Amino acid sequence: MTTVVRTVDGGDLAVHDLGGCGPPVLFSHATGLHGLVWQPVADELASSFRCFSFDARGHGDSSPAPGDDYSWPAMARDVLAVIDALRLHRPFGVGHSAGATALLLAEQARPGTFRSLYCFEPVIVPVDPPLGPDPSNWLAVAARRRRETFPTRQHAYEHYASKPPLSVLAPAVLRAYVDHGFEDLPEGGVRLKCRPEHEALVHEMATAHDGFARLGQVRCPVVVAGGSASEAFVPALVRAQVAALPDASVEVVTGLGHLGPLEDPPAVAGSIESLLARQASR
Repeated sequence: MTTVVRTVDGGDLAVHDLGGCGPPVLFSHATGLHGLVWQPVADELASSFRCFSFDARGHGDSSPAPGDDYSWPAMARDVLAVIDALRLHRPFGVGHSAGATALLLAEQARPGTFRSLYCFEPVIVPVDPPLGPDPSNWLAVAARRRRETFPTRQHAYEHYASKPPLSVLAPAVLRAYVDHGFEDLPEGGVRLKCRPEHEALVHEMATAHDGFARLGQVRCPVVVAGGSASEAFVPALVRAQVAALPDASVEVVTGLGHLGPLEDPPAVAGSIESLLARQASR
């Protein structure tokens, strides 16, 4: 089931009830994706947790950011808007990449929001002060070149399945991404709901937030997770993040890259479940 939540600046967020029973978990997706890519992970956790996700501003069925505000603190405020609308009391948070960062920034903005956080490769550069927006960010450049239309969703699925980076996605995740990440065009064909320019603006703002300087304000337990085959999950970065967090541990998921939760949902769900279950018993 999908509902709509209003943001503090007047946008609309699509919020998804992914099912399950037990303590609540809020999932936050990476840039360019949408909340329903978490469904395969949520299915693995359904016997232990009640799972929710949402589409970030400018992604999936959420509206474009009011005033083109794709700053990462704005995305953190959206996280809090979702929690308030769902009336979640100290949920667990699970995030991937930019989505993990949004959860950390939300906890900084409102300490005590989360019971604990599982952050798979959060985008937090260990510098203070922040570097500021970066229009030359290679991910932003690549996003603007992204093909945004296809004759059908099946054409899009076959295109992504045939080459990196999305060829590593589990088939169920890729199917969810394509089925819910495209809109039908009146003249025929389908187009990405997350427009390339909006994705690029999110990437440009990755180095403009002060999340690293304020990691000490995150008092809940945090698991900094990553894939053993990831080029982004480098030891120096992880050490800096963990050292700045008051209560943090590291979890390495064997064989996965930066897209880990999308590559092997059962493996990542197993990692999440064991760690969150430990917190639920505290």
